[in-house]
Amino acid sequence: MSIVNISAYKFISLDDLPALRERLRECCEALALKGTILLAPEGINLFLAGSRASIDGFIASLHEDPRFTDIEPKESLSDEVPFGRLRVRLKREIITMRLPTVRPEGGRAPAVDAPTLQRWLDQGHDDEGREVVLLDTRNDYEVDVGKFPQAVDYRIASFTEFPAAIAADRARYDGKTIVSYCTGGIRCEKAALHMQDLGMPHVYQLEGGILKYLEQTDGTHWRGDCFVFDGRVAVDSALTPAGIPMPVPRAKDKDSDA
Repeated sequence: MSIVNISAYKFISLDDLPALRERLRECCEALALKGTILLAPEGINLFLAGSRASIDGFIASLHEDPRFTDIEPKESLSDEVPFGRLRVRLKREIITMRLPTVRPEGGRAPAVDAPTLQRWLDQGHDDEGREVVLLDTRNDYEVDVGKFPQAVDYRIASFTEFPAAIAADRARYDGKTIVSYCTGGIRCEKAALHMQDLGMPHVYQLEGGILKYLEQTDGTHWRGDCFVFDGRVAVDSALTPAGIPMPVPRAKDKDSDA
């Protein structure tokens, strides 16, 4: 498989969006990359695919901007480019939640890395002895492709439904450690910050999401494949195309997750 697929995001205040959009578009076009880059005042969210040389060239260019030097994309391979074209878009949010009080660029929620989460799940509690509750922040059709079976799943059709769902179910988490997760980290980061704002203690996000969990562990505790927002539809536990058919989600339900 010769095509490298990358996804990455960073919450950081951006005030030069039109100029940044043109600079990134020109870079991607020069390298023949396809995919989507989302830019908003709160940060950047990107999904791109191309040859190894082109991907490496883009990352090198991206890192020349001091705001993005610490971005480390998640990678997977495929035989074909899973995007039909290049899009560089300006949006109000890089992941839509419609809660302006949640500002991830002001500081991240605590995170737990994949090996630590796997160890917690193996032993049945966190390192302080609290029960661990996994919270899936993805949309229902994503969960249906693959999941942590023991996770709480609110069957939401869009991430904008998450705040109401968690507000109605806070008692479930009393005295427990919560680990929110999503495909690549962006939704579970906003979710964890929102739960902190609600006064819920012991809240973590899964660093790098499901993709990083599958990359850094043997996949124990995970079942099925991982839905991705491109032509591959899903990747398996080895992060290769799963080869399953899946209807394209309704346009209003698309919550791209790097």
